Amino acid sequence: MRFPNQRLAQLFEMLQNESLPQDELAQRLSVSTRTVRADIAALNALLAQHGAQFILNRGSGYQLKIDDAARYQTLQAERPRGLRIPRSGPERVHYLLLRFLTSAFSLKLEDLADEWFVSRATLQNDMAEVREWFSRYRLSLETRPRHGMKLFGSEMALRACLTDLLWELAQLNARHPLIIEEAVYAGVPEQLAVILPEIFSRHHIRLTDEGELFIRLYCAVAVRRISEGFPLSEFSADDGDENVHDAARDIAAALQQLAGKPLAAAEEHWLRVHIAARQRQDITPSTISADDDEALVNYILSYINNHYNYNLQNDPQLHAELLTHIKTMITRLRYQIMILNPLLDNIKQHYPMAWDMTLAAVSSWSKHTPYTISENEVGFLVLHVGVGLERHYNIGYQRRPRVLLVCDAGNAMARMIEAVLQRKYPQIEVTRTVTLRDYEQCDALSEDFVISTARISEKAKPVVTIAPFPTEYQLEQIGKLVLVDRTRPWILEKYFDAAHFTIIDRPLDRQTLFTTLCDQLVEEGFVGTDFVDSVAEREAIVSTMLGEGIALPHSLGLQAKKTVVYTVLAPQGIPWGEETAHVIFLLAISKSEYEEAMAIYDIFVTFLRERAAARLSAAKDFTSFKAIALECVSRF
Repeated sequence: MRFPNQRLAQLFEMLQNESLPQDELAQRLSVSTRTVRADIAALNALLAQHGAQFILNRGSGYQLKIDDAARYQTLQAERPRGLRIPRSGPERVHYLLLRFLTSAFSLKLEDLADEWFVSRATLQNDMAEVREWFSRYRLSLETRPRHGMKLFGSEMALRACLTDLLWELAQLNARHPLIIEEAVYAGVPEQLAVILPEIFSRHHIRLTDEGELFIRLYCAVAVRRISEGFPLSEFSADDGDENVHDAARDIAAALQQLAGKPLAAAEEHWLRVHIAARQRQDITPSTISADDDEALVNYILSYINNHYNYNLQNDPQLHAELLTHIKTMITRLRYQIMILNPLLDNIKQHYPMAWDMTLAAVSSWSKHTPYTISENEVGFLVLHVGVGLERHYNIGYQRRPRVLLVCDAGNAMARMIEAVLQRKYPQIEVTRTVTLRDYEQCDALSEDFVISTARISEKAKPVVTIAPFPTEYQLEQIGKLVLVDRTRPWILEKYFDAAHFTIIDRPLDRQTLFTTLCDQLVEEGFVGTDFVDSVAEREAIVSTMLGEGIALPHSLGLQAKKTVVYTVLAPQGIPWGEETAHVIFLLAISKSEYEEAMAIYDIFVTFLRERAAARLSAAKDFTSFKAIALECVSRF
């Protein structure tokens, strides 16, 4: 069965082993739910003669239903293996990387262009990303006239680059054709999948599934490189406990047998480092004695307390979990072992506040050490810090619904109604109780809604009429208003205003934008004169681009005197590193409002989930911007 386009093939693979709703499929494929429904119909048309269909189950999503197991089994058996010709830009980059990493000879782009049915100019454009990838590992491509290009660098760096590439491809598809057909010797990964777990179990070494997969891929790469006559140069390391040494020795013996060549001592030593860098430790802080580990944990927690007002220093569980993770992280930093974090983009987008806190703390610590901690490593630390915040703070700041109670039946009856409301809905805040006469004289109400024991007119706020002893139905009506999320609309109303809103429809660089906005905030007393320097310093560490054209520039720490959000719409776009920002929110948050800061960040995450950047950047004024923003935040 041939699919008309790649998206249908992706959709087919996604639904093989799990049920997924339309919204999830649309998000994964970056299309609308209408397109998903059309694609499902196209797939069902293709599958009609193969005894299977995708059906929609309410509540769980699309699910594969096999009507004729024999015919479907025949389809599965006859499905062609992945094409060996790359069809997209990212695929070409992966194929180019692998060719250079595994070729002992120079390669010509003209030959590859003919093989893959693309132009040389197309491959030349892809080479920019290929060179950038190699530069991370200090590998370089050298061009020789009439011979082509060849990769040069240390054997250790070459293996690291190749293993990281295979690990990334394995996250997309464990049976990726580049892994099973080109990168390593056939059958070796399958043999290692049996050998390695037995060795780790025998020596009581615990690894995550990702860690074990990485070591398996590294070993498969090592077998190929050793067999082809590329052993590791001199290397020595004593990292790891005795069980790590014993496991590395046994794995080295297995690799020697698979490669058919003797292994140098450096191979076993490098295996020790890989195992130690990915070993899961039991949470027993007393067994961790390295000063760097303890110092980094204390530094991170102290920095978060001093600069963000969240005190996590007295959380023994968080301290132990960070210490356990950082022990292996220090090993990776010492030997410059890169580890990929498959959830990095999700962590940045869905936990932006915890990300900024941890990144700022780690960046400050890095100034005093020889280590440079990558974004991937920071992402793992963010998860620990985020859980600690959730344990101790109302991390997703919630504004309690404020209610006006109108009751003419006397104080005793009013207190009884308040008690019933508090028992049924403890999140309610009854701000005041007034008589019917007092209510009629009110011009405007600050509360969210009104509960009354008598029929009254509405004053731009919803009214629920109840009996002195409320019925279950009346309490349910109140519940519908109580459970509405008012936090994000309230935050939007409180911190976003027309005075701090502008539309820039001319070319402008990032630093000029920072200076212009911060100068106004200094004049208005929201921030100090050093705020702009802190914003520029934070931007220099890692781009504050959240995604979808939305950028969140801000300072290191909560340095504002008063909290404000400056909104900038740039229909033509402002260059933001390698990306372009169309909607920019300059955040100035004070320590006194640190809990509400989480809700401010949550608004931006909502914009991202709603894919609202295009609509927001098209707004002509603050009123239309606010209307679009309110529509987005009111859906959740």
